[in-house]
Amino acid sequence: MIHPADTTPEVLRYAAFTDAGRGGNPAGVVLDAGGLDDAARVEVAARVGYSETAFVEAGEEKDHFRVRYFSPRAEVAFCGHATIATAVAIAQRQGAGTLHLSTLAGPITVDTEITADGVTATLTSVPTRTRPTRADELDGALVALRWAHDDLDPRYPAHVAHAGNDHLVLAVRERARLAALDYDYAALAALMERHGWTTAHLVWAESPTLFHARDPFPPGGVVEDPATGAAAAAFGGYLRDLGLVGVPSRVTVLQGADMGRPSRLVVDVLAGDERVKVTGTAAPIPPDASSPEQG
Repeated sequence: MIHPADTTPEVLRYAAFTDAGRGGNPAGVVLDAGGLDDAARVEVAARVGYSETAFVEAGEEKDHFRVRYFSPRAEVAFCGHATIATAVAIAQRQGAGTLHLSTLAGPITVDTEITADGVTATLTSVPTRTRPTRADELDGALVALRWAHDDLDPRYPAHVAHAGNDHLVLAVRERARLAALDYDYAALAALMERHGWTTAHLVWAESPTLFHARDPFPPGGVVEDPATGAAAAAFGGYLRDLGLVGVPSRVTVLQGADMGRPSRLVVDVLAGDERVKVTGTAAPIPPDASSPEQG
């Protein structure tokens, strides 16, 4: 296997889930990663410095690929924004269409379309599921977030939702509480490692179909993710399973604004389907651009 000491793979850099061409979550994409072992992939991801880098291997057919995702610390089963970035990068090179991705979380399809605003990608998640948090989980999370039970919006029960990864879902009553997020990184990191959560998906409902979100990501060594497609998919499943939206429904998640990287994720909750669709755009990051802050 090839190690970065022997050769340096080409790493494409994209901002995924941009909002009107601004912000978004940066991801690395290596389109020819077949020669890299796991240690090399972690090293490349650490050098890139984004929350995730996608490593792509071609399948037997033109539109089939194996994709694995690495944070600067370790492999993660699935990453939504890096999937959108990967799909856009492929579409820009071989044309729009449907991509079939094999991931550790299961098979993922992504439909790409070339529009006046660039390439749009829609991923279809694995089947989602959700469960209520246990009392000890919720109490530990509130302590780490420096929140109180009274801060939570009772219309949206605390849950752990899954769409390839597990995400803690907490909703607050007031937008100001979300904007003032200042959590105990070490405490939340330890809690999330203990319970196997990938992000904490913290939301405020502006309306039943418009949410503002922030996503701490200590397992990846990142204080906050500006756009989290996997969490958005899990959240869509949560809303469906708890009957909080009609079916079908389209939900918009605005994320990243509080850290200066506004992002827009469009979530489609499907009728008669346990999967969820998440749509966004992605744009190449210029080579001379400074690395975006991750919180």
